[in-house]
Amino acid sequence: MKDRSKSRQFAVQALYSWLLTAQDIADLEVHFLTDHDMENADIGYFQSILHYVCAHKLALIDHMSRHLSRPFAEVDPVEQAILLIGVYELEQRQDVPYRVIINEAVESAKVFGAEDGHKFINGILDKVAPTLREAEVKAPRSKKPRQK
Repeated sequence: MKDRSKSRQFAVQALYSWLLTAQDIADLEVHFLTDHDMENADIGYFQSILHYVCAHKLALIDHMSRHLSRPFAEVDPVEQAILLIGVYELEQRQDVPYRVIINEAVESAKVFGAEDGHKFINGILDKVAPTLREAEVKAPRSKKPRQK
């Protein structure tokens, strides 16, 4: 099974580069596919993140802007990339539980972001999730018996 976590990490890096340079996303995609070891990554997932985020950046920002304490443009570019991916997944990837999306974003922030960036990411996505995943967020958590 291909690793979506790796796909997200490559997407953070590609989107970070795109946000800083405004390089053509197709060129960035080719660069990542040819110059990075993506053997274990889910390439289709990586590509869907890149293309959707780039095509719908403003709509994704709109979902989170009221929860930000400053304009999105003033958010660190690494955190911008992570937030865009998280909001994309909350909005478009109903196959991924919202808690997994938030956890993956927090883990990406711990790897790529500033020292306390993961707390910022968690706070914003935690506020966006009820809007985009209302039924899932309100649903009672199932309590599965722990295996020993």
